[in-house]
Amino acid sequence: MTAETTDREAGAGDVPPPDRRREQRGWYFYDFACSVYSTSVLTVFLGPYLTSVAKAAADPDGFVHPLGVPVRAGSLFAYSVSASIVLAVLVMPLAGAVADRTGRRKPLLATAAYVGAGATTGMFFLDGERYLLGALLLVVANAALAVSMALYNAYLPQIAGPEERDAVSSRGWAFGYTSGALVLVLNLVLYSGHASFGLTESAAVRICLASAGLWWGAFTLVPLRRLRDRRVTPADGGGSVGPGWRQLVSTLRDMRRHPLTLSFLLAYLVYNDGVQTVISQASIYGSEELGLEQTTLITAVLLVQVLAVAGALGMGRLARVYGAKRTILGSLAVWTLILAAGYFLPAGEPVWFYGLAAAIGLVLGGSQALSRSLFSHLVPRGKEAEYFSAYEMSDRGLSWLGPLVFGLAYQLTGSYRDAIVSLVLFFSVGFVLLARVPVRRAVAAAGNPVPERI
Repeated sequence: MTAETTDREAGAGDVPPPDRRREQRGWYFYDFACSVYSTSVLTVFLGPYLTSVAKAAADPDGFVHPLGVPVRAGSLFAYSVSASIVLAVLVMPLAGAVADRTGRRKPLLATAAYVGAGATTGMFFLDGERYLLGALLLVVANAALAVSMALYNAYLPQIAGPEERDAVSSRGWAFGYTSGALVLVLNLVLYSGHASFGLTESAAVRICLASAGLWWGAFTLVPLRRLRDRRVTPADGGGSVGPGWRQLVSTLRDMRRHPLTLSFLLAYLVYNDGVQTVISQASIYGSEELGLEQTTLITAVLLVQVLAVAGALGMGRLARVYGAKRTILGSLAVWTLILAAGYFLPAGEPVWFYGLAAAIGLVLGGSQALSRSLFSHLVPRGKEAEYFSAYEMSDRGLSWLGPLVFGLAYQLTGSYRDAIVSLVLFFSVGFVLLARVPVRRAVAAAGNPVPERI
């Protein structure tokens, strides 16, 4: 069987091991490419910087007025993240349906990746009072990342057998956190020494933002060269938009035949909303509520990246012993304790913030990697991109709610502490919902072989 003659039904077991490993190594590199956006842009630099740009443009009461709507400058970043997720939810199902209908997943992945990379590179021009430009670029880049991740994740069932998916997914996350740490080190050198480089602080931040887009675009070439499209038969449909939407309707109907898969998606939707909100709002909380310097935030996130590599690989090993479900449940309990501790962090005390960052790093990568690999067992063969679009909608789809609540809480109270404590609810409810999912029965109901431990 060759790359040219494989079809939709080809799974990981149908591909020779050397070819499968080559695809896996290429697949890891998309995490390596795009994770710098999540780390350097979304988590570290853009939140505080866009907030400062919005404050520079604000009226005497601290409000900006995009499209005539009064918005507190400190809430603009959170609202922009929410808007990007709404856009992604509108685009992801169509992209997934077209990918599965045509088998041409790679061109769609390339399009989404380079739209996101281009928008991120364009953040170099975010200066002065251009808060609307910053919000627009954030919406486009974040939505493009979500669409590309749905297409990227859909490769997992095709390149990894049931018994190796936890390990492969964990390695992908480890690659991402490794690149995030590497770029953060470079960012830290540039930002902390910007005066010696003849740069203003603003220029250093804008270079850090733009470099993430260039990195994303450059390393995307690796998976685009190594991943293979699986050809579909003419009977499977064409690639026009009309059939894509009809396939989406068919997918939604098909998912009703897999209620246990939907039960997992609901649980993931809830607890991942907490994870995503912590990731996107941590730097705002650190800078605005705790009064920490930008250098402290960068080094704290760097600590998260370094420990997340060990955490992702370590939790992958735990999953081989205890199963992915139990390991994820354990991580959710730790997340709950982390958020409770975060509420009581004293202002102006970096050491406590570093301790919290270390705890986050140890559970962040593993909880995400194992959720991805666990879901891959619940996807009927031939529906990978469409089901992973639904997964990414669960990843992003209600993740607008956490940032929205976070922004509203600040708008109403003026305190970020009141916002962060509400996230405990997402982890506790997600824990209960996931605990109720019979995953072995769910795998069998999807028509897939049940691993020895899951």
